[in-house]
Amino acid sequence: MTLPSPGRTDAPDTVTGGPRRRRASGFRGSPRARGGAPLPLLVPALIGLAFLTLPLVALLIRAPWRSMPDLLTSPEVWQALRLSLVCATAATAVSLVIGVPLAWLLARVEFPGRGLVRALVTLPLVLPPVVGGVALLMALGRNGVVGKWLDSWFGVTLPFTTTGVVIAEAFVAMPFLVISVEGTLRAADPRYEEAATTLGASRFTAFRRVTLPLIAPGVAAGAVLAWARALGEFGATITFAGNFPGRTQTMPLAVYLALQNDPESAIALSLVLLAVSVAVLAGLRDRWMSPS
Repeated sequence: MTLPSPGRTDAPDTVTGGPRRRRASGFRGSPRARGGAPLPLLVPALIGLAFLTLPLVALLIRAPWRSMPDLLTSPEVWQALRLSLVCATAATAVSLVIGVPLAWLLARVEFPGRGLVRALVTLPLVLPPVVGGVALLMALGRNGVVGKWLDSWFGVTLPFTTTGVVIAEAFVAMPFLVISVEGTLRAADPRYEEAATTLGASRFTAFRRVTLPLIAPGVAAGAVLAWARALGEFGATITFAGNFPGRTQTMPLAVYLALQNDPESAIALSLVLLAVSVAVLAGLRDRWMSPS
């Protein structure tokens, strides 16, 4: 009995016993490597690429590179940068504390109106930030639905304070964390939690010891996205917290103010935020930007 050589095309078929015929195909190799893009698709694709990248390239071209060290070391810039980092980190911490349990509730618990709750949670993603700031004022302002009781009972005033900045940033950033964590929870196998509960662990212990380590990458990715969104927040912050240097003036607000008086400082501050955004994308590359 002779074995067919690897190069022959008449190898016996394991089902019919006859010679195996090579499938006819119009191409060899990967379909991605054959041909070019059709012109009706290539032209608008290049226009879209230019539309998205040209403003960033222009920002780099017009940047005052020689005076950049002096602009970035000014006390006002460091004050705004420090406040932005502190508030964005605090807003991310708030989002983690209340956003992860909310994502677990949406992913693991069946209850009436869950679709409506999910829609309300994701509403800040599409809500204009200024409208979010007005809504926060109506809720937490001195005459707001809850704010008037905070002021009269505890003497707590949230608008136009650093705490107000954290609240405004958490309001717009937390949906990014909830969506990321909920998607990771839905992809995780719930049988691990069930096995832990059958061994005597409570639901909270199963979540803390089993589920949370499984979804840690999703939590980290959502936290990074929430932090980046909080760092770049402008509309809700200026509406709810104002623009007071040293107290509520974050980097985006400093860029807006500097653009009116000192365009070079505005460009320098914008480059700092651009660098942060690039760093965030680089950190999330392996999770969301790798080809499947």
